[in-house]
Amino acid sequence: MSAYSLHQAYQHCQKITESHYENFPVASILLPRQLRKPISVIYAFARMADDFADEGTHTDTQRTFLLQQAKDQLQQSAKGMPSQDPVYIAMADVLKEKPALLEPLQDLLIAFNMDVNKHRYHDFGEVMQYCRYSANPVGRMLLMLYGADSTRNRAYSDAVCSALQLANFLQDIQSDYTLRKRIYLPADELAKFGVNEKHLLNSTENSQLTAFMHFQTQRVFKLLQSGAPLGLRLKGRVGLELRMMILGGWKVLEKIHHNQGDISLSTRLNKRDWLWIVSHALSSRFTVYFKRLTQ
Repeated sequence: MSAYSLHQAYQHCQKITESHYENFPVASILLPRQLRKPISVIYAFARMADDFADEGTHTDTQRTFLLQQAKDQLQQSAKGMPSQDPVYIAMADVLKEKPALLEPLQDLLIAFNMDVNKHRYHDFGEVMQYCRYSANPVGRMLLMLYGADSTRNRAYSDAVCSALQLANFLQDIQSDYTLRKRIYLPADELAKFGVNEKHLLNSTENSQLTAFMHFQTQRVFKLLQSGAPLGLRLKGRVGLELRMMILGGWKVLEKIHHNQGDISLSTRLNKRDWLWIVSHALSSRFTVYFKRLTQ
């Protein structure tokens, strides 16, 4: 007999979700009640697997083993035979209702394994391939849960999720490099702009890094804009939540751009930023804002 009831398992996942700061809202009160629980379970699972890949003093071999265990337990949950871990107890219930979620959940594990085994990316195509597994599955799962999983919506969602992932890379350049020895930036583009690894340790701006960061942010701005229509295609609270995520990403990109290549400066969203995000997430202001930006 499990030490956790289903209700307790869901509560455990919600606590994990609420305890981690994210620039972009996760399972917030804006979402319809029926979506908050499964999204919190997905987040708790992803947080746990991400910790396997990043946290602690494990060797790469141990991290790979832990991620394989996560995959095995995820598959057991899909069969209705979860382990005693509350995350998997709740996951079994989620997958019972939405079995199609299993594939994107397994895609996330591919990304976490890439974190362990791949620390450099030759070109932008390789970076986008990482986004295919690390970010896009999250948007596709939300579409599945909302009942809006169409071909067009998936294309918009992939653009938004990849853009948010790329924005995250740009704001975490120094921590990714100094703490994890990873560079999620295209090596060929770094070379093109004359940026080397020493520049990533330098906390002050330089002309090479300024030009490189300008190029990167402009590309991500355009990618985020290309997916923005999804914020209006999805109605109600889900649409509002997505518009807030898009605008949150936009605000982070603005901060990165204004930092003029100084990658040591914070891009954390503050109260004033969130007031701007909420006010512009209203449908009419969101439409006008993005229309103006694309002119």
